[in-house]
Amino acid sequence: MRILVIGGGGREHAICWALKKSEKVKELFCAPGNAGIAKLAECVPIAVSQFDELTRFAKEASIDLVFVGPDDPLADGIVDAFEAAGIPAFGPDKKAAEIEGSKIFMKNLLKKYNIPTAKYETFTDYETALAYLKQQATPIVIKADGLAAGKGVTVAATMEEAEKALREAMVDKVFGDAGNQIVIEEFLEGQEMSILAFVDGETVKPMVPAQDHKAVFDGDKGPNTGGMGTYTPLPHIDPSIIEDAIVNIINPTAKAMVSEGRPFRGVLFAGLMITKDGPKTIEFNARMGDPETQVVLPRLKTDLVDIVLAAMNGRLGELNIEWSEEAAVCVVAASEGYPVSYPKGRVITGIADAEAQGALVFHAGTAMKDGELVTSGGRVLGIVGRGRDIAEARARAYEAVSVIHFEGKQNRTDIAAKALR
Repeated sequence: MRILVIGGGGREHAICWALKKSEKVKELFCAPGNAGIAKLAECVPIAVSQFDELTRFAKEASIDLVFVGPDDPLADGIVDAFEAAGIPAFGPDKKAAEIEGSKIFMKNLLKKYNIPTAKYETFTDYETALAYLKQQATPIVIKADGLAAGKGVTVAATMEEAEKALREAMVDKVFGDAGNQIVIEEFLEGQEMSILAFVDGETVKPMVPAQDHKAVFDGDKGPNTGGMGTYTPLPHIDPSIIEDAIVNIINPTAKAMVSEGRPFRGVLFAGLMITKDGPKTIEFNARMGDPETQVVLPRLKTDLVDIVLAAMNGRLGELNIEWSEEAAVCVVAASEGYPVSYPKGRVITGIADAEAQGALVFHAGTAMKDGELVTSGGRVLGIVGRGRDIAEARARAYEAVSVIHFEGKQNRTDIAAKALR
């Protein structure tokens, strides 16, 4: 098969890595890709937003299957565009992708079908939202309705922070049109958990659970990012809680989407909070998580191509998906200043040394310049250690992090520490 992956981050590097292991893959392409992906696939310099150019390339290159990585093109209807051109694409269509594209749609769906989530109100008018906000207790959560590259959510500890977040979203438009509508949501206390699932209509095949670290600094301090690291499995979380989330949140949501005439096909990502009342939904994403993908796919034993084809052909329920027992820990190496402003073009060294130790190094924001590997994004690399348990995987991840260098490199030092306590 000739497969085209859409995207150019760490998630797409991990997807390409997993697809490349399949004997069914004859040729692999990635648009636009990055410097790391270029070692696995032919990178095509077409942006993820250029649907006409992407479909034209797919036809000319006789692409058999497209795997869409990022959220924005899914929300904008890239799967519809490929299917209209007669090219099979793995991912939800535009109507189904609204479960991530609009937090208000998602929250209303959960409320309608009695699926556990935080209490909330939605607003389109700043003054009305501000008046409501002032009547609430803190901490409280402010969410831009639309997509904001994983940065449209503020967990405000004080009313001052909450009012600032509201003003930035609705008045200053720091997230553009994504902030035209906002959700003000109760703060849920507990541990976060991510469960990704392969979904085809009402058929749900959960992946192994993971836990992300959103805040930029140790101890979950500082602004939220796209994710500073993740790990799997979750030995400190009772398996019954994971089963509860699958049975009472993910499965009912897949059925609800079918009932709404928006059947979901692709990867459904549930961001969950484990509260004293059980798991509750923080968010749903319509694609694989980043950096969750970087630890989940290394544990996948079943051929990823087989899973995708089964979902595309309505046979997902017939497939037994197998996972390894090993642990995986991913530490993100980011540019200084991330998640706000950050420099680019800084030379990266030490990746070969990290890989020689057995680490997987997934490129998120890298490029080649004058024959040298340089930084080109906020999150630069996802460095994955694997082992018999979290402690061993974590030690290997940080050992690999220590041999990779670029000016201004920042990373958290406490990824997966919760699992060891």
